[in-house]
Amino acid sequence: MKIGMLTWGSHGDIRPFLALADGLQSAGHEVHLVITSLEAETYDKVRSAAGAKITVLTPLTFNAEQAEAVGQAAYRIRDPLKQMAEILRLAFAPAEDAMFEAARRLCAESDLLVGHYFMHPLQVAAEHAGLPYVSVLLSHGGVPSDYVNPLGLSMVGKHGNRMLWWLTRTLLNRTVRHYPDRLRKQLGMAPMRDIVSDVWVSRYLALVAVSPQICPRQPDWLDSIQVCGFLDRPNCELEGVLPPSLSGFLAAGEAPVYMTFGSWMPKDLKGQTAALRLLTDAAREANCRAIIQCSDWSACGFSSDDRILYVAAAPHHQIFPHCMAIVHHGGAGTTQSATLAGKPSIVVANLSEQEHWGRELKRIGVAGKTVKRRNATAAGIAAQIRHVREKPEMSERARRIGEAMRQENGVAEAVRQIELRSRGVESTAQAGKKASENWPGEEYQR
Repeated sequence: MKIGMLTWGSHGDIRPFLALADGLQSAGHEVHLVITSLEAETYDKVRSAAGAKITVLTPLTFNAEQAEAVGQAAYRIRDPLKQMAEILRLAFAPAEDAMFEAARRLCAESDLLVGHYFMHPLQVAAEHAGLPYVSVLLSHGGVPSDYVNPLGLSMVGKHGNRMLWWLTRTLLNRTVRHYPDRLRKQLGMAPMRDIVSDVWVSRYLALVAVSPQICPRQPDWLDSIQVCGFLDRPNCELEGVLPPSLSGFLAAGEAPVYMTFGSWMPKDLKGQTAALRLLTDAAREANCRAIIQCSDWSACGFSSDDRILYVAAAPHHQIFPHCMAIVHHGGAGTTQSATLAGKPSIVVANLSEQEHWGRELKRIGVAGKTVKRRNATAAGIAAQIRHVREKPEMSERARRIGEAMRQENGVAEAVRQIELRSRGVESTAQAGKKASENWPGEEYQR
């Protein structure tokens, strides 16, 4: 098949699509991946090892101050829907028309489209062109079910979960549905009914790119929803290399705690300095050795010693296995990389989605209480590090889950699911019947 792919966001939103593009190309398909990056030239040198075509869009590029403004806007807003609306307004909407144009070009050259679950420009273009559309969810927190709810609350029961999903979807549609409806209007299409079931969770095929060790398949999910597993890939050049000083640092004492805020590390020196001070003080207070990742640590006035090693970047899959635990922001990629390495996590979350990951890691027994970035203190992070150190059963649990994850191959399973669906494993009539079945909470919408 000729397969068009489109993604947008930070490195955690792009890396899985690079992995899937390689997998599909290696399986004999002709793949064209379009990346929408907010950072000019970041992905210009990224190449597909399998030969997939990669196009980088930079319709909106942020300098350090603008990028920091988006981050500040995100973690000063407590309401998750208002938080999402602000991020979309600042970082998605200005690039939407360019992505829609790219999506329509992909439709003209492709048999099947694969998009980031947020990628309504591609879904709208695919629907208009009458082409099958596969959504890839990098988190399972947005898939409705009577068995879980969007707020992570327990003891509310199936009826309570259903009501919470109905309320969430109603508010979500009020907040963001105007974006796809604007594009649909341009093509003479009717307004969208529900952004969750029409865009996020494709009724043709929705791949949940989360390890089954973290994401159990819910009994009421449609057959079109498949958990493929973590879309992992070998290290990218832009992810850095192991620093020469690492081997000596590791040999000099106990296993360190790795600390990273990933794409949520501030881009300006003032913000980086504050973040570095927070993490450094937390490591000192917890009395642990630490490796702290920050691109401009030297310019911020920090220097390594026998207790703390500062690095600009490092490939997580190579460095995490050498650490005692991982302090991170709760991004989908870093979360699963830490778990794949068999290490406990301390999550310092900026967004509601990152808080979801923190809750999930706590649920499976590999993390303690999530720290919220807006009110994070060195003492609070240090307390969570000590909690991990004092709970050897948590480390053992993480080790076992990591071992199980290493037996999985998310890319191979995603490719298999796409090929099965495209071969028409289910007849058109069966697919139509399943598409008409109620989603959790849909009777409330009616």
